[in-house]
Amino acid sequence: MYDYVIVGGGSAGCVLAARLSEDPDVKVCLIEAGPADTSPNIHVPAGAAKLFRTQLDWDYDSHDEPFCDNRRIYLPRGRVLGGTSSINGMIYIRGNRLDYDSWGQPGWSYDELLPYFVRAEDNERGASEYHGSGGPLGVSENRSRNPMSDAFIAAAVAAGYPASDDFNGPDQDGFGYFQVTQRDGMRCSSAAAYLRPATGRPNLTVETGVQVHRVVMENGRATGVAGWRADGEVTVRAEREVILTAGAYNSPQLLMLSGIGPADLLTALGIPVVVDQPMVGQNLQDHPEFWLVYGHSQPVSLLVAGEERYQRQFAEQRSGPLSSNGPEAGGFVRSRPDLPAPDLQFVSLPVMFADGGLGFPSQHAISFGAFVLQPRSRGSVTLAGDDPTAKPRITHNYYADEADLLAATEGVRVALGLARQPALAAYTERPLSVPAADSDAGIRDFLRRNTQTSYHAAGSCAMGQVTDAELRVLGAEGLRVADASVMPRLVSGNTNAPTIAIAEKAADLVRGVAPLPGRRPRR
Repeated sequence: MYDYVIVGGGSAGCVLAARLSEDPDVKVCLIEAGPADTSPNIHVPAGAAKLFRTQLDWDYDSHDEPFCDNRRIYLPRGRVLGGTSSINGMIYIRGNRLDYDSWGQPGWSYDELLPYFVRAEDNERGASEYHGSGGPLGVSENRSRNPMSDAFIAAAVAAGYPASDDFNGPDQDGFGYFQVTQRDGMRCSSAAAYLRPATGRPNLTVETGVQVHRVVMENGRATGVAGWRADGEVTVRAEREVILTAGAYNSPQLLMLSGIGPADLLTALGIPVVVDQPMVGQNLQDHPEFWLVYGHSQPVSLLVAGEERYQRQFAEQRSGPLSSNGPEAGGFVRSRPDLPAPDLQFVSLPVMFADGGLGFPSQHAISFGAFVLQPRSRGSVTLAGDDPTAKPRITHNYYADEADLLAATEGVRVALGLARQPALAAYTERPLSVPAADSDAGIRDFLRRNTQTSYHAAGSCAMGQVTDAELRVLGAEGLRVADASVMPRLVSGNTNAPTIAIAEKAADLVRGVAPLPGRRPRR
């Protein structure tokens, strides 16, 4: 018996386990389906691409995407302590002030959430109005700084876009290097940042290799979870609360398997209905992303990372290509001048992006593109059957709304313009993946055939629809969701830092302590 049972040892779960176990009078159990984060490819930043479709990846695919030529799109998710923060591109982005203010949920405005970003952060630049120092999460400068990344930023500035040295400050617009979730050149996942320092606490139990199949509901209250590990069935009891932190795909799946979801679907599958909640699994959002790829003859791409000199550089200095997070540089752009905030995020990768990220780069190349920051299209997560080991049925419906396709088309035009800048001339010798025609029809055809996920799934257990503003599941007692799935609307940027901030605030909500005082920095 524990006070709190947390399901999912990812970006949010590690935060909650660490924060809740700060109280020695409560017992906390964190349950993760995957193993401990011992693989060297997790901690050496450039090794992340080797983790796709391994035992550390849930290895999901979307269902046929109707507006992307009915393609199934690969959707990697971390199945390991640290979750997707153990396999992601480590970009530290919070999003835009307007994102949080638009949620319309009490306690979740930008000014109210900023203190939790700051509390989490240990930024090597030090503390400021917008940044924190001394928190668990290492945030640092990129130690790779590939010459192609320099050239990409120079091309953007030459094209008339402003330079930026802090996308998380008062202004989001512009191009520059991303800060990354690293400490001393190594990945700083939520497991490394939060869980590892807390593992010696006698009141914290971490169970790996346990896949939870359902929340145990008794008289409308969550009293524990049931699942499976190698030696058989497992039941873990919760005296106070069960908290789902399994992510935007698995949290709604677990709710439905537990009888909380659309009654017609659950009844059809023979799952007893506990709460008829039709919005569970709906409102799914992601940033649709495209990549332009150009080959060249300069031996500077991440293909050289394994050379002995760079291995030595990393071992001795924790810098160089092996410290690269991949998407080192990028920027934020407004596709129309009348927009109140950027609606496109550009990223540049100093290596060939092949086969949806699954292919091995065959030559030196640069890849760059953008994703639509505020998509209007909505998808869903549903059950494929009543077997809890079956993968969920995921459809993102990329470009279902014409506005998203219009923004992406403008993003392709901006990217093509950057490719023509002299600063990138040495790296854009051979077009490998670009639109066949510079027309609306040609670009749209390219997008439908080449759009990928940006790995930013969110919204499938949204506040105001599935949970209340304190993240309690509507219609159930003793049950919360605290991960990216609770975002009513996707943030304008990468989702790891916002998910950690959500979990930081969730810890205070669960503990019943007063929220951190809001702060409104000068703009």
